[in-house]
Amino acid sequence: MTSFVRPTPLTDRLYDYALGVGLREPEVFRELREETGRLADGEWQIAPEQGPLLALLVKLLGATRCLEVGTFTGYSALWVVSALPPGGRLVCCDVSEEFAAVARRYWAKAGLADRVELHLAPAADTLGRLLADGQAGTFDYAFVDADKANYDLYYERCLELVRPGGVVAIDNTLWDGKVADPAVTDADTAAIRALNAKLHADARIDLCFLPFADGLTLARKR
Repeated sequence: MTSFVRPTPLTDRLYDYALGVGLREPEVFRELREETGRLADGEWQIAPEQGPLLALLVKLLGATRCLEVGTFTGYSALWVVSALPPGGRLVCCDVSEEFAAVARRYWAKAGLADRVELHLAPAADTLGRLLADGQAGTFDYAFVDADKANYDLYYERCLELVRPGGVVAIDNTLWDGKVADPAVTDADTAAIRALNAKLHADARIDLCFLPFADGLTLARKR
């Protein structure tokens, strides 16, 4: 076994401390996160510490055109659009009008709704239309956080859509630890496990696997 320094165990107390000193969360963002947390599917929301990272990525990239596959109630999108310059645009893909209504309400409350273009249709169809419209290589950043069985498809289409030097961020790549358990063979786990292996070998990208929250993989297009 390769020798390495293991990360500091993240206890509840240490996690609360990290959020206390590391999360600058605007009030509207907090309201959305807490309302979403009360939903039956609230666990679909990204962890609060992921939001500032996504926003920082957008700023570091100098991004003006961003893409999100799986928007849910709009918390991750809110972080991204808050980091865009005036005239910047985030194209969001989702299928739920119920969740989209929550997202729209908070985007408007934050004064950022004009930076979001929401497509309520299967993401594969929306991404395919963007490519058919000649938008390959025109996005700076993409975030994938939708149905896991289609992760490979979403990755491939997002990689086509981002420019060289752009980043595709993929959420849930630890999948509650199930990817490391060979006894777990359900379709979603198998899809994420296969994509993780593919990314590791993919010469088209620079790779960074971040084992925080539920795993976040960053793929920079070469």
